[in-house]
This record gives sequence, structure tokens and C-alpha cells, in this order.
Amino acid sequence: MGVAEVMTWRGDPDRLRAKLAAQPGMRTVRRPVTPDGRREFDLSYIRCGPRTDHPVLVIPGGPGLASVCPYQSLRANAIARNLDVLMVEHRGVGLSREDADGVDLPPSALTVDQVVADLAAVLDDCGVRRAVVYGSSYGSYLAQGFGARHPERVAGMVLDSPMLTAQDGQTARTNLRRLFWQGAEPHTAAVARKLRALVRDGVVPTEETGTAVQVVYEFGGIQHLERLLDLLGSGRGRRTWNWLAGLGVQEIGQVHRFTMEHDLVGVISFRELGYQPDPDGLALDPNLVFLAPSEAFPPFEGEPYDLPAELPRFDWPTAVISGDRDLRTPRPIAERIVDLLPDAVLVPLADLGHSALDTHQLAALHVTHAVANRTHRRLPQLAERIGALPRRGTSRLLGTLLGARLATEGLLPARSQPQAHE
Repeated sequence: MGVAEVMTWRGDPDRLRAKLAAQPGMRTVRRPVTPDGRREFDLSYIRCGPRTDHPVLVIPGGPGLASVCPYQSLRANAIARNLDVLMVEHRGVGLSREDADGVDLPPSALTVDQVVADLAAVLDDCGVRRAVVYGSSYGSYLAQGFGARHPERVAGMVLDSPMLTAQDGQTARTNLRRLFWQGAEPHTAAVARKLRALVRDGVVPTEETGTAVQVVYEFGGIQHLERLLDLLGSGRGRRTWNWLAGLGVQEIGQVHRFTMEHDLVGVISFRELGYQPDPDGLALDPNLVFLAPSEAFPPFEGEPYDLPAELPRFDWPTAVISGDRDLRTPRPIAERIVDLLPDAVLVPLADLGHSALDTHQLAALHVTHAVANRTHRRLPQLAERIGALPRRGTSRLLGTLLGARLATEGLLPARSQPQAHE
């Protein structure tokens, strides 16, 4: 089922559901809505490729990102590399959204620990004793939680753009300001000067800087970011800036059935993972995108696991993928995780933003293959070659679109606004 066919059926969710559920390799396992309740729901999952003793359990990010519909090309690429891939549709999302009566799962059903229990139940249903667990972004938190709860079932692990604690948002904000407000790195110093001037002169709102700068740098790099700031300083580029500033709100606020559904599972984001921002009124606060959505969910109560305390007990081979342009889960988090793990290597990928699973699928599969074959210790030396593999993944297209928009805006007449200098 290709992208074009998915788009054709998107206006008819019932028929799209039926199409997705009929794909080869789809199965369901009956699960309790809550551990102490009688209600049940069908948890959907898909397995493809040759059957092995240790399949790769791939857990996407979110919370809210589906597994079945968005990753059909990933699974095709995995099959071509002879990988046995298993993906679980997160409870409260897509094919696992409703209970047996067709009612949306309640907030009490949506906790990290219950999601981790679902993963174990799927392995049981498949008759699998151990798996290589691949987690991206929020999925990396689930992967680590799975390792904490079920260490005997982990053969290896790939942590892609990983999370670690509820304080990750503060780390991301500090890192973003260090790079693009203080200009602490040689390649960001000029951009930081230009951004400070634009904020000072009122060309761009302070509260929009975090999202816009993060997105353009991750998907377009320093050249696109500098080009955008130059356009803004000359009275152009505002359409692109507004589009970028609104992308995060759209991702969280809009429900795209069977692709991205944050409306139910957002309770995990705020209640357990601490996504609520703590605004200080300064520029480059990437967490402000969660401010409005947080009003619809309960406040932070506490994390389900103490991962820094758990990681030193993980005795399996682990590869930690970190893109050098990842501003959402930046390099300091990945480095700390590697330091905590007994048998881990950092795989730094150049010119890559957040989540290789979504932006560089061939790199993700190459790293996974190495972990599955216990050759992960060679990965740091191969990182440059891995990063140079052809880029595949739907999110990579955003960089191309961004470049086209900047080129178009450069041809438009300048608006009347002050030229920013410092």
C-alpha cells in the first residue's frame, strides 16, 4: 500500500483502516484496557521479512506516531536487507485507538508502563523470546523502559535520537541558545549575531524563534538558516518564517488518522514525560510549542522509570545514533547515555537532524544490522560512510521544500521594515 493509495483513502478512515488491517503480516493481540479492568481492545502489530529468533522490534517516536501506515517503505527496505521487522501500533493510536466496543481508549489506559507491557505481549504472541529493540525519540524512552522491565528479552538495542529524562527539554533549550544565541561554535557565530539583531529590531517575535530556528537548522542546515535570516533582514522571508513557526503546532494539534494522533496519547507527554514548558520569556525556547496543548492534559506527575539508574544494568550491545543537527534530543543527551551503558557506542551522523528512522532509513537499517550481528563496535569508524548512504524517509523531503520556498521568497519584492544590523 503506497503513499498515493493512503492519500486516496484518507478521507474515509473506515476503509483506510480495513486496507491497513488487511496487509500481509498484520495481526492483533487482545489486551486489557487497564491492568485491573475487564474491558479489552485489539492491539495491532505487523511483522515482515524472514522469521528469525531475534526480530527487530522497531518503536517510532511520538507519542502519537503510528507504526503501520507511515513506515511501509522502511519495512520494504528492511525486507530487502533480510531483516525480520516487528512494529506495534501504539495503544491509543491508529489501528489500536479504540476498545472492543469502538470507543476511544481512556486516559487511564495510556501510560508508558502499559505500552511497554504491550511490547512484551506482542513478543509472546509471536513466540519470540528476545528481540533487537530499535527506539527512535520517544520510542527510545519506550525501548529503555522495555530494557528496564524485561531485560531478559533484549538481544541488542539501537537508540536513535534518544530521550533520557523529563529534563531533556531543558537540555535542548540550553543547547539551542548556546549555538544560536551565544554563537558558541564557529559555524553558528554569524547566524547568532543576525538572529539577535532581528529579535532586537522586532523583525521576528521572540516566542517564535525556538521552533523556527530548530526546524530550519535540522532540515536545511546552517546555509538555509543563514539564508532565511538574511531574507528577513532585507524585508523578505516572512512567509517561510510563519510556515516554520507553525509546523510544531500543526504536528501536535492536528489529528491525521493512522499517521499522527497525539490527541489521546498526549496524556503521556505531559503526565509522565514532563513536556510542559517552563517559559522564561527569552528567545530560542523550543518547548513553547507544547504550551497551548498542555492546557488540555493533566500536569506532570513523575517519570515511570529512573533510566539513569537503570542503564548501567543493560548488558547487551547498544548503538546510539545522534545527528549533528539534532536540536530536539541533542548530542549531550546521547553522550550521557553512552557513558551510562556498559556496551554502547555513539554513531554520530553528519548533516542529520532528528530521527534517522524518519530522515535516513538506510543508515538506521545499517546500524540495526550491525547490532543484530554484534559488530556494533565498528560503527563509530564507519559513521561517515553510513551517513553518506542515500537518504530515504518521508521527513527528508522537508529540506527540499524549505530550499524551494527560500528560493521563491528571494525573488519577491522586499516589504517595508527596518534593516537589522548589529
